[in-house]
Amino acid sequence: MITAIVLVHTATDQIPETAQAIADLEGVSEVYSCAGDVDLIAVVKVAEHDQLADVIAGRLSKIEGVQRTDTHIAFRSYSRADTEATFSVGLD
Repeated sequence: MITAIVLVHTATDQIPETAQAIADLEGVSEVYSCAGDVDLIAVVKVAEHDQLADVIAGRLSKIEGVQRTDTHIAFRSYSRADTEATFSVGLD
């Protein structure tokens, strides 16, 4: 599974509508509205790199309200849940 974090700059008067349209795209697992330098953060999860181009450049970036995107490809995931699962032997 390939995960990309997409920082999305939007028209400020269209943030909720733009967020929902992005969330409705196949391959998008989550969309967060946030404070800071960007308006939305989308998490895209696909099986192949070619699908990233389809989801992000082909569809997400063309949604009304999207002004600019900045995509970051994740190499590894580090979280408490991942760490605990690694060391769990299933004796709960």
